[in-house]
Amino acid sequence: MSLTTRAVFFDVDFTLIFPKSTFDASGYRSFGDRHGLRLVPDPERFKKALDAAASELARDEDRVYRPELFVQYARRVLEGMGGQGPGLDACAREIYDEWAECRHFSLYDDVKAALQELHKQGLRLGLISNTHRCLELFQRHFGLEILITSAVSSCVHGFMKPHPSIFETALRAVGVEADEALMVGDSIKHDVFGARQVGMRAVLLARSGWVDERLEAVPVISSLRELPAVVATGSTG
Repeated sequence: MSLTTRAVFFDVDFTLIFPKSTFDASGYRSFGDRHGLRLVPDPERFKKALDAAASELARDEDRVYRPELFVQYARRVLEGMGGQGPGLDACAREIYDEWAECRHFSLYDDVKAALQELHKQGLRLGLISNTHRCLELFQRHFGLEILITSAVSSCVHGFMKPHPSIFETALRAVGVEADEALMVGDSIKHDVFGARQVGMRAVLLARSGWVDERLEAVPVISSLRELPAVVATGSTG
């Protein structure tokens, strides 16, 4: 396998951007208030609700993008916070819709410098995201459009990571072979396994510094500031 890297692809949510308070426990309570739901905004209860909803979402195996999967995810979180009543479905739908709005998110402070350095090195940069957010609007909102060559969202493509076709589509879009490309993301299942099954290399971004599972030949970084050096040394498997 060639270690020459010609393209680097990035996950978006929790790799390049993170949600503002709109989507924390108090934010969910505000959503609930608008729909007549009495939610308990306890942070610990909220975290348990998120984890339970994520576990249920992970059980979907066909990886076809369906909006109702994510609406159901939001509904499960609301239920975990004590939400019940006729406003539940409408509230979950509003949360799903608002997740696509860039104004509710912030760019991590290491993103632009890392992308600019990789771009300066002549690398093609792309996005591969399980999202219904418009990635063209995302790029313009955060001033990344001059750095990104191509972006593939699961909503437009039809399949979600780790389905191989979304990675193959991204590779074709920037015109590189799989062994010339690197995937960077925060999910072992979606980003690392997904990329490696089509022959790409991968880097796991663990911003918290905590990693549940370490994989052979997969570098782990805690900041994108570390990425240009990893790419330059070819120390990816």
